[in-house]
Amino acid sequence: MNLHLNLRFLSIFAAILALSLGIFAQPRTNKADEKAEAIVKRAVQNMGGDKYLKATTQIGRGKYSVIRDGAVVSFQSFIDVIVFPDKERTEFKTSGIKTVQVNTGANGWTFDGNNEIIKDQGETQITGFKQGIRTSLDNLLRGGWRNDATLVYVGQRPSTLGKRNDVVKLTYNDGFAVEFEFADDGTPAKAIYKRQNADSESITEEDHYAQFIDIGGIKVPYIIDRISNGKPGSRINYDSIEFNRPVPDSIFAKPTSAKDLKKDLKL
Repeated sequence: MNLHLNLRFLSIFAAILALSLGIFAQPRTNKADEKAEAIVKRAVQNMGGDKYLKATTQIGRGKYSVIRDGAVVSFQSFIDVIVFPDKERTEFKTSGIKTVQVNTGANGWTFDGNNEIIKDQGETQITGFKQGIRTSLDNLLRGGWRNDATLVYVGQRPSTLGKRNDVVKLTYNDGFAVEFEFADDGTPAKAIYKRQNADSESITEEDHYAQFIDIGGIKVPYIIDRISNGKPGSRINYDSIEFNRPVPDSIFAKPTSAKDLKKDLKL
């Protein structure tokens, strides 16, 4: 799992109805591109402006819940450590058993606490991490997509209580697309994109952002819900988030002994 919202994290985020209304419609004019840039700029200011853009690290703690048929079927505590733009270590714990996933750019490793096994990530896991970055709100607002994608304005979409959200769309050079919705004050509302499951079926994923809290001048969503094909699938619920804490490179290095990973992460 990846929590980038991983800001990039494991993640999170109707779908059939939205598709019928043209979620992935193409823009028609260059003016739309200028409007898309203005919407992103307004969102950056809403999130904290320069303080948000200049944050170098993020440490989040909370709970990750899996939802089936409207009910929570399991949950895990987690700690998620991010060094922007592409280093992340996420630890999950259930009944004292720990699972660890670490990514640094194009490399990564995992720890399976049930079997006490450390191994390098495979191509599928690495690809999943990279995809998590491409669909993350942080990647959009921090501009990590520039030179790799185009940004356009799609239009407005119904929200709640008679309001409408502005929608912008990122289309990457390989054709992958993700849309982001924003309220009229710049508050991020959701991200929408398609992926294929193990059976090559197309799945529409939505990450819904909620409960924004100001942390030292930086706003962050403390709740991120993942909606898959219109059905709730999971929830990330933060208990705390810290920015710009020192993070040693050593926590991203692959250890030689599983014994070291049984200890709680100290930062």
